[in-house]
Amino acid sequence: MQPTIHPCSSEPQADTHPQRAQPHLFINGDASSNSKTLLTPPMSPDHIEKHSEHLVPPQEARDRMDDDDEKILVDPEPRFSDVPDMADVSDFAPPPSEGASISTDDWQEFGEMQVEPTTPESSQIAARLLEDERSHVYRSGTVKLTDFEVKGTLGSGTFARVLLVRHRSQPSNFYAMKVLRKSEIVRLRQVEHVNAERYILSRVQHPFVVDLFATFQDSLNIYMLLSYVPGGELFTHLRRAQRFTPDVTRFYLATIILALKYLHSFNIIYRDLKPENLLLDSRGYLRLTDFGFAKIVDDRTWTLCGTPEYLAPEIIQSDGHGKAADWWACGILCYEMLVGYPPFFDESAYGIYEKILAGAIHWPRGMDRLSKELIKAFLHPDRTKRLGNLIGGPQDILDHPWFRGVDWDALERREIQVSRVSLLFCCLVPDMLTGKAPIIPITSSGDDTRHFLHLPSPSLDEMPGLLREETAPALQQRFDPIAYQFLEF
Repeated sequence: MQPTIHPCSSEPQADTHPQRAQPHLFINGDASSNSKTLLTPPMSPDHIEKHSEHLVPPQEARDRMDDDDEKILVDPEPRFSDVPDMADVSDFAPPPSEGASISTDDWQEFGEMQVEPTTPESSQIAARLLEDERSHVYRSGTVKLTDFEVKGTLGSGTFARVLLVRHRSQPSNFYAMKVLRKSEIVRLRQVEHVNAERYILSRVQHPFVVDLFATFQDSLNIYMLLSYVPGGELFTHLRRAQRFTPDVTRFYLATIILALKYLHSFNIIYRDLKPENLLLDSRGYLRLTDFGFAKIVDDRTWTLCGTPEYLAPEIIQSDGHGKAADWWACGILCYEMLVGYPPFFDESAYGIYEKILAGAIHWPRGMDRLSKELIKAFLHPDRTKRLGNLIGGPQDILDHPWFRGVDWDALERREIQVSRVSLLFCCLVPDMLTGKAPIIPITSSGDDTRHFLHLPSPSLDEMPGLLREETAPALQQRFDPIAYQFLEF
């Protein structure tokens, strides 16, 4: 079976990748500088003045935030500060400065979607327990860095990079190796998130989720060996096409809904849905990757994390969030695929948050009624009335008229037949019901990286274990307080 990959979100290179800003989240600081600062609640001063009674979490929430390692290192700029240059069709032009607000009457317009609200997220019980699932990663000590040959760098992030590697004893097997510097993880207070990513990926298995094969560590880094998904980010293909047709959007959104439905059955919330974290495999199906913000949540969590354009109102308002935040992100993703840019964007992160809370969405004239209805149902500001979080759960999404004709069981079995067309990058098929995946990445070999950025390889100072195994330290030096925080690796 051909192995597959997980690239981290990475910096753009001129003329080689669609223009984009830094990938994750929001900070307080100078957006023009390269410095990183710790996260504070994403509220503009003006918004706090006007709505302070809604923005301060209750004491119980603040107590939980203190215990939840809330401050997250993030990058400063929104993804789409340059959106107006992306659309050249009048019907899909970026919205004016003041969009049409989504009023209560707008939500009632589509009455058939007003289903009885679900029970509060705090009382939801997981359909199954992740702790009951068997770990499928290799045992610690069975894999080491010297077993692999580095073929290139696929992505680089704040404290991690992703390498394309080949197993020395199995030359036809290629993997993605995620390398994280331990000292940076500790400094940025990301230990809990990294351990959670390892725990979750070691137990989940789904056709539309990236696979984790092994984890290990040395004195400097921890390593995650992941499947190599050669088709690159959906973000790249979307920027090349500018926008997708409803049928192409339906195919991709359906696979994401099945992946989230599976994760939510374990009470896992993903919290970082965006085109950059969706990879195309060799058959044209999507794989969900980068579980750095994924978390098992039986009640609610107040962790402030995500990407500004995709944050649900309850995250911005520090009101506690759960699975409904993922369904909100599905609405943002659906809009972005259909229109070419997200519904809420601004030159600053605070501007994005204010637009999300105001609920101002520009609806292009060319958008059909069912697509608009689906997006509105996902983007309901009241999470108890949001599609996917109603009494019927994810089944309400599967039964929505916009998905009429989708064979969900066949899709999850990956039984949609794909015909390979010899084009340089992909083949675009207009209708999901033709039995073909919309985009079929073309690769010439197992280590073909044409759909990824070509970045410099790591130096030996960063990964000395590439040349030789580390010598075991003397007994009195074996207690490493940093390594102690990553015992599962």
